[in-house]
Parts: sequence; C-alpha cells; structure tokens
Amino acid sequence: MRKAIFTALFLLGGATVASADPIEGLWQTQPDEGAFAHVQIAPCGGAFCGTIVRTFKGNSEYQSPNVGRQIVIDMAPKGGGAYQGKVLRPANNKIYNGKASVSGKQMSLSGCVAGGLLCKSQNWVKVN
Repeated sequence: MRKAIFTALFLLGGATVASADPIEGLWQTQPDEGAFAHVQIAPCGGAFCGTIVRTFKGNSEYQSPNVGRQIVIDMAPKGGGAYQGKVLRPANNKIYNGKASVSGKQMSLSGCVAGGLLCKSQNWVKVN
C-alpha cells in the first residue's frame, strides 16, 4: 500500500512539472515583412511541437497557407528554459536544427546550419 501511494504521488508530481513547462502555450512570432503568426506549442511525445494557428498582416487576420503547419518540431527540454529540436522556415520550406530559450513570456527561437555556427533567430512573445 505504501509503495502504491508513493508511486501515485511520484507520478502526479511528474505530471505537474511537465504541465508547468514554460514553452507550452500560445506564442506570437516576430513580425516579418509586416506579417506575424500565433503558434500553439504543446507536448508531442517526449518533446514539444508548435503549429501555426492564426496569421496576421498589419492589424488584420488573414488566411495564410501556412495555418496548420507545424514549425516547431520535437523541441526537447535541456534544463534552465533551454530546448533543442528542429524548426521549419515556411518561406523556403526547409527544416533547420533549432534551439529555443524561454524566459518568462519571452522566447528566442533559432534555426541553425553548419553545426550551429550560423543561426537566424526570432524573438517571440507569449500570448497566453
């Protein structure tokens, strides 16, 4: 009985830690050529994935062909708000090695080539 209670508490504690991960939620991308998106990041397997759920030009929402595309792929936590995985750049339809750093409601997301020597980053803001 004691072992069952300990196991249940351990599992509940683990679920609380996983659900409190700061990368989860709705994020607004950095504007690019006057357009930006809302990306929903949620658990996928043992990592996190992000899908474009809304797109905007200026102050108006518009129906981009990128809505529904997964652009954050298998982003695994590395500790201290750092994550590593893959990112899709819809402009050229290429997948890059990715990394993210989350601090409160701010996230820096990078896509990298050449073993991480060349990276392009965006700063995202958490919507909720």
